[in-house]
Amino acid sequence: MALIKKDKLKAMKASEIDAKIQEIKLEMSKEMALSEIGSTVKNPGNIREMRRTIARLLTKKRGGSQ
Repeated sequence: MALIKKDKLKAMKASEIDAKIQEIKLEMSKEMALSEIGSTVKNPGNIREMRRTIARLLTKKRGGSQ
């Protein structure tokens, strides 16, 4: 879910980026909580991908070269 394609990222406005960041952070916190309590996680690499997606969104918002 957290993966955002480059074309879609370029088309996003600042308000959409903020909303998406909040959505992904909420989902990531749920996944991390499940991981912390020892529950099995469906996709262990998902948390890493969410962190990377948030970084991409923040870079785009800041005006980076993406």
